[in-house]
Amino acid sequence: MAKSISPGLTLIPIPGLPMIQQGDDLARLFVDNLKAAGASIHDGDIIVVAQKIISKAEGRAVDLADIEPSARARAVAEETDKDPRLVEVILSESKRVVRTRPGILIVEHRLGFIHANAGVDHSNVIGNSHKEIVLLLPEDPDRSAQDLRLRLEEMTGAKIGVLINDSMGRAWRMGTTGQMIGASGLKVLDDLKGNKDLFGRELETTEVGVGDELAAAASIVMGQTDEAIPAVIVRGVSRFVGYGDTTKKLLRPPEQDLFRS
Repeated sequence: MAKSISPGLTLIPIPGLPMIQQGDDLARLFVDNLKAAGASIHDGDIIVVAQKIISKAEGRAVDLADIEPSARARAVAEETDKDPRLVEVILSESKRVVRTRPGILIVEHRLGFIHANAGVDHSNVIGNSHKEIVLLLPEDPDRSAQDLRLRLEEMTGAKIGVLINDSMGRAWRMGTTGQMIGASGLKVLDDLKGNKDLFGRELETTEVGVGDELAAAASIVMGQTDEAIPAVIVRGVSRFVGYGDTTKKLLRPPEQDLFRS
């Protein structure tokens, strides 16, 4: 019997969101702005949210003026040509330093993944002449995704998934892509081992990083500069909704990581 044809993937930006402030109710903003645009959240939707607005709503901003760098931070700052105060913040969010070069600081984030600057970022963060504000990743992105999912499901009655994405580089390719750092209500790793290919051969190693693929797809709509689209509905992949995977599912064990010493 022939397989049915998939209806395809639809990416829907959530429009008109304001600059997010600490304490903002993201779920209420999403629902109200969609309603104003004549749209809504449906069963099986996946809401992909930029890390930055989660961090802003959770108050994860740090003023570098308040930071006193340690001797270690000063040493790493000299190696990387970075502000020692920024390096202190990065180190505080990290388990260890993986690589340093002038202008580059790659660390193992306390959450377990490898990330440049531990995800600490200046871009699209409100500041003024008296403040040098940087934004940290959410304290627990999986919990943030769960809290947002439960609130949205309560408000809409729809069974959905929520994914938090961030821009990351990769050891073996040029350019950044959207990658998942938090999820709730989703299958994020699709293990296809045991399935058959077109010629009936059994797959032995294939696992699909669904979470990262969805994060990257949404990032195309979100953009990286002044697009102001920090949340996107992904529709058409409801088969991945209703699971309990977390980010840990996508983290390669260090002993299997050929790019990490």
